[in-house]
Amino acid sequence: QVQLVESGGGSVQVGGSLTLSCAATGRFPPTPTIGWFRQSPGKERAFVAAIGRIGAAKRVADFVEGRFSVSRDNRDSTKHMIYLQMKNLLPEDTAVYYCNTIEDIRSGQPLGSWGLGTQVTVSS
Repeated sequence: QVQLVESGGGSVQVGGSLTLSCAATGRFPPTPTIGWFRQSPGKERAFVAAIGRIGAAKRVADFVEGRFSVSRDNRDSTKHMIYLQMKNLLPEDTAVYYCNTIEDIRSGQPLGSWGLGTQVTVSS
């Protein structure tokens, strides 16, 4: 069982940058494939990015291509860190961001329960 905790959200102005963190703890291996998702008020939760077990395989959603990137640090065997680097933020990026274990990079199908997420607010 993997536990995930998101952090790093905040308020920024249009064009600003933020890096979100997802701390994954639990029993490894297997090292989980992790996805980032977001949910804006009145909208369904949407896939944003995903990263494979060792960080080689990655995918980001079309609507954040070129602005968001994902990385991970597995050096601590008891706590893996997964990051979502966001730049050139837009008002439409305002949302609660979540990380979750996913079935695979291609599907981005979430597997676990949702945590509290971290709020990102982009203002003009």
